[in-house]
Amino acid sequence: MNNLNKIPIHDSSLRHSTGKAIYIDDIPEQENLLHGAPVLSKFACGKIKNINSDKLNNLPFFTKVITAKDIPGENEIGPIKSGEPVLADEFFSYLGQPVAIVLAKTHQEAIYASNLVDIETEFNTEPILNLDDAYKQNSFLEDPMVLEKGNIKKDMLKSNYKLCGNFEIGGQDHFYLETHVAMTFPGENDEYVVWSSTQHPTEVQHGVGKVLNIPSAKIDSKVRRLGGGFGGKESQATIFAAMSALGAYVTQKPVKIRLNRHTDMTASGKRHDFKVDYTAGITDTGKILALDIKLLSNGGNVLDLSGPVMTRAITHLDNCYFIKSLKAVGYVCKTNTVSNTAFRGFGGPQGMFTIENILYSVSQYLGKPLDEIRKLNYYSRQNGLKTPYGQIVKNLRIDRILDEVYKLSDYNNRLRDINKFNLSQKANNLPFRKGIALMPAKFGISFNKPSLNQGGALVHVYSDGSIRLNHGGTEMGQGLFIKVAQVVAECFKVPVEQIHITSTNTAEVPNTSATAASSGSDLNGMAAWNASNVIKNRMIDHAAKLFKKNKKDIVLSDGRIICGNKSLSFSELAFSCWENRISLSSTGYYKTPKISWDQGKLRGHPYFYFTWGAAISEALLDINTGESRILRADIVQDCGNSLNENIDIGQIEGGFIQGLGWLTCEELCFSKEGKLLTTGPSTYKLPGSRDIPQIFNVKLLEKSDNEEKTIFRSKAVGEPPLLLAISHFLALKEAIRASSTKSRPELLNSPATPSEILKVLKV
Repeated sequence: MNNLNKIPIHDSSLRHSTGKAIYIDDIPEQENLLHGAPVLSKFACGKIKNINSDKLNNLPFFTKVITAKDIPGENEIGPIKSGEPVLADEFFSYLGQPVAIVLAKTHQEAIYASNLVDIETEFNTEPILNLDDAYKQNSFLEDPMVLEKGNIKKDMLKSNYKLCGNFEIGGQDHFYLETHVAMTFPGENDEYVVWSSTQHPTEVQHGVGKVLNIPSAKIDSKVRRLGGGFGGKESQATIFAAMSALGAYVTQKPVKIRLNRHTDMTASGKRHDFKVDYTAGITDTGKILALDIKLLSNGGNVLDLSGPVMTRAITHLDNCYFIKSLKAVGYVCKTNTVSNTAFRGFGGPQGMFTIENILYSVSQYLGKPLDEIRKLNYYSRQNGLKTPYGQIVKNLRIDRILDEVYKLSDYNNRLRDINKFNLSQKANNLPFRKGIALMPAKFGISFNKPSLNQGGALVHVYSDGSIRLNHGGTEMGQGLFIKVAQVVAECFKVPVEQIHITSTNTAEVPNTSATAASSGSDLNGMAAWNASNVIKNRMIDHAAKLFKKNKKDIVLSDGRIICGNKSLSFSELAFSCWENRISLSSTGYYKTPKISWDQGKLRGHPYFYFTWGAAISEALLDINTGESRILRADIVQDCGNSLNENIDIGQIEGGFIQGLGWLTCEELCFSKEGKLLTTGPSTYKLPGSRDIPQIFNVKLLEKSDNEEKTIFRSKAVGEPPLLLAISHFLALKEAIRASSTKSRPELLNSPATPSEILKVLKV
């Protein structure tokens, strides 16, 4: 039996499609349950003079108002550094910041009452609402990060040309289908059970413990599944879980907080928007000798995860290219907007978008095809293999990836056809232009912080042969649970249906890392294998005694334990082990090897391995209106020895479409007072069914086992495909270039909305 080749479907697919999958809001409510709703600030910054709840006194239903003064512990949930309150106390620092919580007996009553609470405010300072103002006023959340390699001055002087420019990279809302939700049940002896839609149950446990001033051992932090996360529930779920727990502490009743879409988008962080300034020193052929880059990211009002996001952006500026001399300075700007946070790719997309934009400008400047410029700069033994931060790029797969994607897409023939199409449209004074472009990608896998690269699992084999699996990863639709179940089934050589998957729970597996950084399968899969392997070896030892043979003679296959012409079923052996007092339970643990990182120097070996991928996209543009669409996408992705090809292909397709949204239509708009104006699907344009390319080909790179010892030599797949959507942004630039010689595609900012495209079109 090979559970990896069988390719089981997602463990919850039927429950998802029939509505039987249980999310936190589906958990039956106790009679004494209270609902909470946050009271949000209505200005971008100010001093809180008074929180007036007098209007609630006249309501015909129960309400209770909770403020920061009710917190028994610390008003603090910062994931890295302190200074991130659950509720604003003396000051608030963005429009939409939670200042109080209103409890009521129903969800709608709580929301209604929360809108009646007045926050009396004193204004002392003007808010900072954009990156330019933050930079001018030295408003930063931490010290600048500086990565230097080579001799930037010397190689800039050696260059034939200096090319300067700047551009903006827009943010993005996670828009998970399930908004933030948490429910807390108080118990005896200061014990609490917290159900939270979180990617990081341990961080929720720590945050609640800090706020309530109780030890982690008294808090069970649990989640069975999330209705989407994408990084938005890595750290920011903690604030809403802490609100729920605070309400339960104050009332000693269960408290649920579920945000509506408007509140969720107003009060929770986004993908960081960036602004980039650069100077590139290039040869007359297009090779980059020196690159001087300034990166500004919008961290928002508090730090959250903005530091590591900038680190990953800086360490992905190279993408697939060797850069002889580089100086990159990253500024995490403090503004009076919601604190931005993790989002699929975690800074990697912004870093890789930066180098691709620069290379495109180089190609425009020199009048050479972009792919020709790339070819000169790819990592190779001739150019060099050391990244700007000191890690050697091993086992290059870019040539194989490019060969495969060119074949899959029929690139050269289509390029000729597109050129003919554009000439015909121009000759006949018609408005359509097409563009086609490649995006290669090298993405590092591991958390930037080495201590986070660890995972745990707990496996029980019961006397009837059934197997219970628990691990520290969270299931948010990405298929992690079925992948880890496959690993356990493969270890015991039993059908995957024999594995019972259970809710993530800090009471069963403690001190886990977030399900993030595309490392869920790597960490939890290996931890589950290690736990299962301990039990399997105990069972094999016992089987050898039963059969009176050597351990090496025992074979597990198809749910049976075989020794010569004798055999037992797995359940029979499990029962015999129990009868003979052999433990059938084990924890498993795994820590990623070979990684190191010096955050101060931005030097080390931060990534266990790299994934490789490429996409070729074809875009159609109406030069009269700026409207565009993607016609075709061809993707080749390196997933190593895939644990589940169906799951991986689904991740590639979904990630790519989410990337299209980031780069083309998902525009965050704020008023001049700092109010987010795009707070729902009526104002925030999400990719729809018509935004999916009509021709959408996805292929996994064959015979590409991971060079490193990961679980079954597989590779991560969660984040890397999103980056491939940059191919469509570049294809749009090519379509703009085909509109006229006066158009300026190199000035296009993201997202490439029709209005943004029209700014650079000169027809």
